[in-house]
Amino acid sequence: MRGPLARRRYEQLSANHRLPLVYRRAEPDETALGELVRDARLARVEAALFAADEPLTPRKLVTVAELADAAEARRAILRLKEYYETDGTAFQIEEIAGGWQLRTRAEFHPWLVRLRRINPDPRLSGAALETLAIIAYRQPIMRAGVEAIRGVQCGELLRHLMERGLVRIAGRDDSLGRPVLYGTTRKFLQIFGLNSLKDLPEIEQLRQPKSVQPPRPE
Repeated sequence: MRGPLARRRYEQLSANHRLPLVYRRAEPDETALGELVRDARLARVEAALFAADEPLTPRKLVTVAELADAAEARRAILRLKEYYETDGTAFQIEEIAGGWQLRTRAEFHPWLVRLRRINPDPRLSGAALETLAIIAYRQPIMRAGVEAIRGVQCGELLRHLMERGLVRIAGRDDSLGRPVLYGTTRKFLQIFGLNSLKDLPEIEQLRQPKSVQPPRPE
């Protein structure tokens, strides 16, 4: 269609007609979408979460999505969480390491793991996990403190954990020689899905239940 009629029809189109349907501003003829319509600010928040390689803090999200303040960022996150629950999407927003991160739901892991032909991040050994757990629960802690608990030298393991970005130097002790103190990093929280160290399970929850001995026959 060309000529004046085509121009008149083009002028009647809404300003956001080229956007994907779910991101258009709510209009009378789009009532079928209901509350799932994203406005521009909410769409920017969702896009920032999708593109980020690490959790976004409230301050970072305010800057990237051009929001008014952290309160608006929190309201946007709550709205997105409600949307994801309502439409049964494969994504969810989790609070990790003091920020928010868009992640796929755990039930989709068996399919997504097929995308990784080569594992770029090999798993930690049992000894490394044990050392990391001691640091996580006792930090800040000296190397001597870790070795006293494990009963073996841990210098190589500490170096390996620092290279992996899971352990950092948290300061120095006031004792003779001012030995180095170790603590966990923000990456540690991200990998283990923790928002803060307060989310670590209680020690009692990690203890294996004592086996119940069957009663002896009389």
